[in-house]
Amino acid sequence: MAPLTQRLLFQRGRPKTNSLGKIRSLDLSGLKLRSEHLDPSLLGRLKQLKELDLSDNLLETLPAHLGLSQLRILRCANNQLGDVTALSQFPNLEELNLEGNPFLTVNDNLKVSFLLPKLRKVNGKDAASTCSQVENLDRELTNRVTAHWEKFMATVSPEEEAADKLQADFVRSAVRDVHYGPESLSEFTQWRVRMIAEKLVTSGGTRVQEAIITKDIPKEPPQAAAASKLRAGTVASKRPDDVPLDLPSTKRACFSSAAQMEGTPVESDGSQAALRLEPLHFLQCHSKNNSPKDLETQLWACAFEPAREEGHSGATSQTVATCGGEAVCVIDCQTGIVLHKYKVPGEEFFSVAWTALTVVTQTGHKKRWNMLAAAGLRGMVRLLHVRAGFCCSVIRAHKKAIATLCFSPTHERHLFTASYDKRIILWDIGVPDHEYKFQASQLLVLSCSSTPLRLCPVASCPDDMLLAGCEGGCCCWDVRLDQPQKQRVCEVEFIFSEDSEGQRVDGLAFVNEDVVASKGSGQGTIYLWSWRQTWAGRGSQSVLPVVLLARLQWSSTNLAYFSLSTCPDKNLVLCGDEEGSVWIYDVEHLLKQRPPPVTTLQAPTQILKWPQPMALGQPVSKTMINTVVANAAFTYLTALTDSNIVSIWRSY
Repeated sequence: MAPLTQRLLFQRGRPKTNSLGKIRSLDLSGLKLRSEHLDPSLLGRLKQLKELDLSDNLLETLPAHLGLSQLRILRCANNQLGDVTALSQFPNLEELNLEGNPFLTVNDNLKVSFLLPKLRKVNGKDAASTCSQVENLDRELTNRVTAHWEKFMATVSPEEEAADKLQADFVRSAVRDVHYGPESLSEFTQWRVRMIAEKLVTSGGTRVQEAIITKDIPKEPPQAAAASKLRAGTVASKRPDDVPLDLPSTKRACFSSAAQMEGTPVESDGSQAALRLEPLHFLQCHSKNNSPKDLETQLWACAFEPAREEGHSGATSQTVATCGGEAVCVIDCQTGIVLHKYKVPGEEFFSVAWTALTVVTQTGHKKRWNMLAAAGLRGMVRLLHVRAGFCCSVIRAHKKAIATLCFSPTHERHLFTASYDKRIILWDIGVPDHEYKFQASQLLVLSCSSTPLRLCPVASCPDDMLLAGCEGGCCCWDVRLDQPQKQRVCEVEFIFSEDSEGQRVDGLAFVNEDVVASKGSGQGTIYLWSWRQTWAGRGSQSVLPVVLLARLQWSSTNLAYFSLSTCPDKNLVLCGDEEGSVWIYDVEHLLKQRPPPVTTLQAPTQILKWPQPMALGQPVSKTMINTVVANAAFTYLTALTDSNIVSIWRSY
């Protein structure tokens, strides 16, 4: 028997009737329906249907031409929809529910608002804000495509080929060259640019043909394109009520001037350094109750999202996740827009980490997810599907707070969590089930003699060894899964000088596959040391002096937990300090040339000063830069302060 029959429609339809044409409400939820089961010839007979529930099925798309022109309410929650364009067949739709479709993104939300002009509610929320955002985007895109058309037409010569080829060339060039808004909305903007361009060439086809035939038609002056650009002023995108766009005007500043720096950056050959930074945005998006007066919420970590294109291992996007207080925010660095905000009242998030998962749907299709893990005070790891805007699962990882976490660079499902219970646990988070829940399992438990603060898989053998900076020093574990022991103690403790044993290591990162950067408070030094040379001299030692390559001068503060980071593509080491400065070290010359004597302190290439008087409308008593992170190409740098401010900088 077919999944959908006339008898089933009568059973599930309301009101009870013997005519399909009189059914006004139909519940087809929970029937494991696939897209091919929705028979247009059968459903098209429901001429008066106003409400349809297709929730909790296996739909990947909606068939075209279902014939439900009177439909007002549609529920498609908890399916596997990956495209929303088929919704345009329901022009009178007023309410829509698409929750629990994890392959739909914010781009699809914008498409829905564009395709359904009468829509009032989406997923139970008022759709007015999204509709306003779509109108603003559409207005700007229309202006830009029109300006591009004028520029394109100015280059057309009488010898050009047929009009249809010119029109196709214009559409391609518009999709390629017309951009607006954050990268996260690029799918929507390209979709609309193509539609606008195709409509423009259809209405202007005569003008294209005339340009081919006639030489003497006067072209629009070049000022026309410029005028269009002037008319297309910047429009602030509106966000849902619970996602603040950024700071109020007194708490946010954008600059085109260069950042304040101490000293003159120089290259190894004495020439002026190429690296320049300018501040773009200062955001206070983690405040309690979105209050601009909250300068107490601590911000702890940030991480750039992996690039969406497959085959670009290690590449990152311009989207960054930040955590602090009860919130995790996802921010577009180019525009400063808070794309998503996830809150857990009573939680305090200490760490975030990204992974890119390959998920196979129940119908056998592969999908690529960027998944964000966040953890903190409650000892729980929350797996967030950022694009779809929901928490997939919660792993009750530790009984005490989680200080930090990181994903394996080689196994997308392997997650390390480090806790104040003095344990590091390696988890396999698994793959989502039909309800998109994860069933995580423990793979290893690593015992620590003190609290682990930073985790770092060894770059040259990430499946074999794990480094951790701890309250009591720097330790290393064997994490090979082909070994029988599932609970393991520290293999080796590393020391950096005769008196460094037992000292806190709160900064740890690999500069390349061999060189490690590490630091601790009160030492005034960042150490560069060789993993390979150090490990080669291990023998049977449990306490091992590192082979130092260089010592970098840093703040001598006794304050802890300033996290250093590296940008391997640029051979950079970065670290904040207690005075609101970012110390930047270009160590390329140290890695390529004979290293200087390790007793010599290497000065930073430059020190980036926090421009507080320009950035903030009111004085901030604390401007400690406790976390700095740069994306892989060092296009953007993000710094978090102890005063609830996220700063975003761009290199140029």
